[in-house]
Amino acid sequence: MNVMRELRRTVALRRIFGWRSERAILWFLALGIGVLSVAPLTRLIWAAIAPDGSPDLAHVLQLIGTQKVWQATLNTLEIAVAATLLAMLAGTLAALLVGLSDMRGKQLWVFTFILPLMIPPQVIALAWVQALSPSSPLLTGVEAVYRSLGWRLTLGNGQPLYSLIGIIMLLGLHNAPLVFLTVRAGLRRLPADLVEAARITGASPLRVLFTVILPLARPAIFAGAALSFVAAAGNFGIQAMLGIPARVPTLITLVYQRLNGYGPSALPDMAVLSLLIALITFGGLALSRYLGGRRDVRVSGSLRQLKQPLGAWRLPAEWLAWLWIGMTLLLPLSALVGTSLTNGFGQTLNRQTLTFDNYTNALWQYPAIHQAFFTSLGLTLMAVVLLTLASLFLAYFLSWQRSRLVSLLQMSTELAYALPGIVTGIAAILFFLKPLPLINVSIYGTVWIILAAYLSNFLALVLRPTLAGFAQIDRSLDEAAQISGAGFMRRMCDILMPLAAPSAMAGAILVFLTALNEIQVSILLVTSSSQTLGPMVIFLDEGGSSTLAAAVGCLMILVVLLFMLIATLFARRLPEGVLPWRA
Repeated sequence: MNVMRELRRTVALRRIFGWRSERAILWFLALGIGVLSVAPLTRLIWAAIAPDGSPDLAHVLQLIGTQKVWQATLNTLEIAVAATLLAMLAGTLAALLVGLSDMRGKQLWVFTFILPLMIPPQVIALAWVQALSPSSPLLTGVEAVYRSLGWRLTLGNGQPLYSLIGIIMLLGLHNAPLVFLTVRAGLRRLPADLVEAARITGASPLRVLFTVILPLARPAIFAGAALSFVAAAGNFGIQAMLGIPARVPTLITLVYQRLNGYGPSALPDMAVLSLLIALITFGGLALSRYLGGRRDVRVSGSLRQLKQPLGAWRLPAEWLAWLWIGMTLLLPLSALVGTSLTNGFGQTLNRQTLTFDNYTNALWQYPAIHQAFFTSLGLTLMAVVLLTLASLFLAYFLSWQRSRLVSLLQMSTELAYALPGIVTGIAAILFFLKPLPLINVSIYGTVWIILAAYLSNFLALVLRPTLAGFAQIDRSLDEAAQISGAGFMRRMCDILMPLAAPSAMAGAILVFLTALNEIQVSILLVTSSSQTLGPMVIFLDEGGSSTLAAAVGCLMILVVLLFMLIATLFARRLPEGVLPWRA
């Protein structure tokens, strides 16, 4: 009897302390998300509407009504809408070709189609600028070939990308993989029975496409459009590399230029512009959700993979698909590599001009580049570790211990991820500009404010696949361990974390690839003593070191390729669909 009484007492105590540890972890997560996400955003809103401590909506309306801000707003909307339409067209066509046809070499084609999405946008912009510049090694080489054949080719002196159309084209091409990923996922859930029934009735392939497939894929198409719209409106790299030289102001470049010109004194006005950017992105998300959900497209039937043989059209379709890769990927990257192998921008690449000095300088001669790389690597690794741990615990509460607080935490992480990175940067500056209370230490101008912004902006990116991993875990395993007296931390470490680790690792890979070369969040937070790798390309190009910037861009692409290939090697151990470049 005494033994049984003691056993019951031990189990009761373990449950109490287990419950306490659960609540402690939950409140610790709430504190972290509150400090890193909710409080900075609240500070941003207050700074926008009350720059002097009291609400002043007249100042907000006056700033928004100025000619420059009004023009930047119209440009931002025009760029985001037009680039989204282009991305919808290219991404949907690519998804239909990969998802429904018997095209050969899909795995390699999908990898190359997704690759530009993994490359930093500032590097993509630099590559395209150098590819289409009249003095680029690529076009000057083409001109030399024409002259040797007795033909005449006039390249002109302008840069076509330095225009509103150039920004739209590049953003549309860069964001097309976002639409491709969502539409491809939607096509995989398409019931084959409906399509086969339409074929039996004699409907042509085009009629089946426009009356069955595309209407059923509508939610996926508009979901991809929403992602593309947010990415286009908040893409700093392409808008800065093309818009600033072209004198095409957008809200995001206006924030960057004014903050660099006026310093912290411009923060109240920048808070207003940041909220305007946020309103545009959320408006685009709401409109896309409305358009994608206007009709009920829920169907029943077999979810067998649908395939449409191309027949005689297969070879032309494959040639066009690979021509697209050549024009949108190989062309700009070959120009970037060519520029990095010459001493001066515009030189023709040949045996006399070939040099590896730019790579030597980038790897060994420039301490600022070394510092930026190791700073980015260290911040990325810290962010990956902290976010992976946080996502595992938060996914547990979201899956099995959901409450109002937990739902609020999830909404906060999604909101922080949906905000453009430059808005997160402004919010971080406003919140961390003054010394932290109690310890009286300021992290403004240090690497720690960049880490805080990373933790706020990227938590949802790890949380989504981790939630998918918890959805596949049988809860009875946790309940059995709980009945046997195992505490919360013991259950997490011994049972739940090992089972959810592959999904969390997939999210960690995405964060690593995103944060290592990112520019959207850190562009306003870097200083001479806390430089990161992403903004380095823009700083070098603005300083006139185009060939060195090209070499740094090539090295960044090489790093991205390396980690994508490493992740592909472990794809069998990861949940299906977590690596976006896997067909």
